[in-house]
Amino acid sequence: MTVTYTARVANARFCGFSKLLLAWKGSIYKVLYKEFLAFFAMYTAISITYRFFLYDEQKRYFEKLAIYCNHYASLIPMSFVLGFYVTLVVNRWWSQYTSIPLPDRLMCVLSGGLQGNDERGRLLRRTLMRYASLSALLILRSVSTAVFKRFPTIDHVVEAGFMTRDERKKFEGLHSPYNKYWIPCVWFTNLAAVARGEGRIKDDHTLKLLLEELNGFRGKCSMLFHYDMISVPLVYTQVVTLAVYSFFLVCLIGRQFLDPGQGYPGHDLDLYVPIFTLLQFFFYAGWLKVAEQLINPFGEDDDDFETNWLIDRNFQVSMMAVDEMYGDLPMMERDRYWNDSNPRPPYTAATLFVLRKPSFQGSTFDMAIPKEEMHFQPLEDIAENMEESGSRHPNMALFNRLLNAAPSPTGFMGGALRRTSAQLQRLRHSPSTDQCTSDDDDNDSCKIGKGGSLPSGLGQETQSTASSFRDEKSVRMPLLEIQFGVEQESRGVHPVVNQGKQGRGRDGRADEDFQTREEGEKTESLREEIQAPVSLLPPPPQPSKETPASAIPITFSHPSAFLYHPTAHSSLEHCSSQPIINQNRAVPAIPKPPFGGNKMSFLTVPSYNEPQRFRSVSMGSDLTGS
Repeated sequence: MTVTYTARVANARFCGFSKLLLAWKGSIYKVLYKEFLAFFAMYTAISITYRFFLYDEQKRYFEKLAIYCNHYASLIPMSFVLGFYVTLVVNRWWSQYTSIPLPDRLMCVLSGGLQGNDERGRLLRRTLMRYASLSALLILRSVSTAVFKRFPTIDHVVEAGFMTRDERKKFEGLHSPYNKYWIPCVWFTNLAAVARGEGRIKDDHTLKLLLEELNGFRGKCSMLFHYDMISVPLVYTQVVTLAVYSFFLVCLIGRQFLDPGQGYPGHDLDLYVPIFTLLQFFFYAGWLKVAEQLINPFGEDDDDFETNWLIDRNFQVSMMAVDEMYGDLPMMERDRYWNDSNPRPPYTAATLFVLRKPSFQGSTFDMAIPKEEMHFQPLEDIAENMEESGSRHPNMALFNRLLNAAPSPTGFMGGALRRTSAQLQRLRHSPSTDQCTSDDDDNDSCKIGKGGSLPSGLGQETQSTASSFRDEKSVRMPLLEIQFGVEQESRGVHPVVNQGKQGRGRDGRADEDFQTREEGEKTESLREEIQAPVSLLPPPPQPSKETPASAIPITFSHPSAFLYHPTAHSSLEHCSSQPIINQNRAVPAIPKPPFGGNKMSFLTVPSYNEPQRFRSVSMGSDLTGS
């Protein structure tokens, strides 16, 4: 019987393995004691001969030989060779055990799939299960010496009840030079087909499931046969065995205690008994013995598989499952926790400590965080802190640049102009103009690009925006004349749009707010905007609640204006960036600004008094507003 000590080491405690060291059955002492005694006897014989039977000249020669052997014995890679070999053998040992065919899955499918309480149904189930057990017996009889000793011939198999006499005749009548353990599996499939034809197996799915389980059972039988036929390569076993034996043969001479009076280095003591050499032999030779026992676990060693016990257990359990337990069900009744929403089985006094342990909620459940760090912080404060830290930490420069390049939900123009002035430089040479207006609260959201498209980095609003386009591109929008200073134009400086009081009116407060925001920008960004050769259209003013939609004048507080040649005419497409929810809001019609003398014509802001077709840039839906 296999030596089992699992219950003795269920709990780790002080010197928990100490009692196991005294066990004899299945121990290393039982396996190795003969080799150990032989090694110690040979060492003692050589030591006695050196001390009492050799002359002085012979002793000097032996001493030189011992030093030479001890020096070169360490070149043999014992740990390396034995480690790989034992690892290979242990993995192979466990794989062989998992390849032993067990009938549990097959008997469950057979008991539920083959119907019939009569004598015919019972006969079919028992016969099918007996065929499976016979196949497992034949393969175990081929690979295990213990099973072969129990069933040395087919007559013993017939006498044991695994095979009838008629089945034996058919079995022996099928001539094949190979192992015929697979024949009962074929009988199983043929009989299952008969049961399907009789209607005992209700559908093809049940038959398919039954045959799949049989194929798995037969596959394990095949694996056992191949493990028995294909062993660990003999050269590997020979190398390991020669390495261990040759090492300790050299140690018989190299580990001898020499005369301390000769003054050899490392031989100052004479202990007579080589304690550490004996321990080394015990470990290395014992390691080899472990591989020797596990390389074929189907023998009769103490720790080999109990194959005869497996045959008895599998046969008895499988027959009970398909015969006595077929259709046998206990009476159903309500369990004791029927009305309990939180059922918990009881504990004994020995396991009462489990109730005192809190339920595991996660590794961070008990993590403590200060209260001042638990409050959510506004995103604006986080951005400002990151900008300040970016000036102190050079590694954050790239991250800050990416953060600043992201579009702001409150406006586009202020941040986009500062970061993309180089891109806007190309726009003043564009033959066509896109004038953008925004109905958001901030007046500095405007996107300008070539041919009605938005320049990259200017129109990427994270919220849903809607762009309105004319239905027909052939429609030409009227142009308004905006006054420009002739003197400033002659100097090569872009003229500033007239900012007289006539353009302020009731929108003076909105212009002052806009100008205040613009003055709050950084000095470097403002200098770049003034010196840049490109000027842009100012954003349209926001109408006051008190001012009617038709009487809102145009005011410009931005210091630059977008220059266009008076004779350059092209198709103008109007695009507005605003949230989709504001599509149905009435857009006021913007009248022409007052004219003055010596003024140049400029692009006008189109009126909104006609229906527009809106297209959602982000969602792609078409809306119609007025």
